[in-house]
Amino acid sequence: MQIKLDFKIFLIIFIFLITRNIQIYVTLMLFALIHELGHMICGIILGLRPQSISIIPFGFKLAFKVKCDDYNIRIKNGNKLALKKIIIAIAGPFTNFICIIFLYLFKDYISTYNLYNAIYANILLMLFNLIPIYPLDGGRILQGILHITIGLRESYNFTKTITNVNTIILTAISSILILYYKNIAILLVIIYLWLIVYECNKYYKIKEKIYGKIKQISKPKETKNDLALNK
Repeated sequence: MQIKLDFKIFLIIFIFLITRNIQIYVTLMLFALIHELGHMICGIILGLRPQSISIIPFGFKLAFKVKCDDYNIRIKNGNKLALKKIIIAIAGPFTNFICIIFLYLFKDYISTYNLYNAIYANILLMLFNLIPIYPLDGGRILQGILHITIGLRESYNFTKTITNVNTIILTAISSILILYYKNIAILLVIIYLWLIVYECNKYYKIKEKIYGKIKQISKPKETKNDLALNK
């Protein structure tokens, strides 16, 4: 399995150091790693093979090698792979929920400050990742469900629209929180979120062009006889 590093993480670490919030950042990254391990374990159980894990400024990103057979097994308008992706996406936030339970059970053995930070980090990771914004877990769950119910192409269109709307709403709410708490971490997260949403929108545009070309190729050409009949 390949391990990749996004060098922007060093800029984020520097910002958190000078703002004296490095402990909060380390706590978030620690439980973000546990969150990703939840995805990995679930994927392995479902028969997928981890291909790479990327260390990014606000967490980790895991990629799997998929089986060709999963593409071919149909489930309504989707396939078996779409169902597996939904389950794997759920596993991350569920792992944070399990962490919260364990922290509460062993609260007597943890200092109040560390307990508060750890529970806060897990609640934040769980709720943030469940927001229906692709490529967050909530967006992946939404896209997977839509893929199965209405088909792949339409799932991309709906997920893109919902992602853009929710990102705008989240930005508006975050702007109020930034003014109230004066927390630079919120600003950094929103900026980074817009960057990954922008990249996903570019990906959706490429997919749409591909679908458009496929449709043109598959469309039967009119012959001279057809043109005569149309007249």
